[in-house]
Amino acid sequence: MNVQFRGLRVASAVFALIAFAQLMRLVIRPEILIAGRQMPIWPSVLATVILGGLSFWLWKLSRTPYQ
Repeated sequence: MNVQFRGLRVASAVFALIAFAQLMRLVIRPEILIAGRQMPIWPSVLATVILGGLSFWLWKLSRTPYQ
């Protein structure tokens, strides 16, 4: 396995773990306070979609053979 493939897979796994953590925030809905104000849930929706997409994209790139 090439070093580039390994790097893409590691980055994909990191993005997937963070996306999963954001998804768990959506499911569990913990109260998060910043300076006494509750943080809205919509940034987690956005983060889940973006990070999940990046994870999928990098994983797909790691499976494509370079010419």
